[in-house]
Amino acid sequence: MRRKDREVTDEEKIKQIIKDCHCCRVGLYDGNSPYIVPLNFGYEEKENQKVFYFHGATVGKKITLIKNCNTVGFELDIFHGMQAASEACGYTCLYQSIVGSGTIHILDSVEEKLHGLQVIMEHYTGRKDWTIPPCAVDTVAVFRLNVKNLTCKEHV
Repeated sequence: MRRKDREVTDEEKIKQIIKDCHCCRVGLYDGNSPYIVPLNFGYEEKENQKVFYFHGATVGKKITLIKNCNTVGFELDIFHGMQAASEACGYTCLYQSIVGSGTIHILDSVEEKLHGLQVIMEHYTGRKDWTIPPCAVDTVAVFRLNVKNLTCKEHV
């Protein structure tokens, strides 16, 4: 990281930034170019492993690319605004951001899929007690991203 003065290493602060984000962008490998998908997500830590969960259609480009190469990059950010200055070059953006990489997996078992969907719902609603009908679990793909590395930066 070039701007070490903006690096965030406090794990609780990193968790709070993730909690405050509403979208995670996942970069998939598509031959000679990246394919970036904005996704709703849930986050948890299990046995010192940072894990993101996503959901989506069971067919399509995202599924094909994950099956071809499950190494991904990801990014989350919160844009707080612009800090004005008297000269154009003095303007600066206020933000908090997270960038990382890991491996993404399509979940097969009903139990894993239900767990992932519960984590996603908790992220957006704060509730852990959702009842998800079996037909909904059967018709959706759920993905788990195991984080390999992650860096966090802020300018607030």
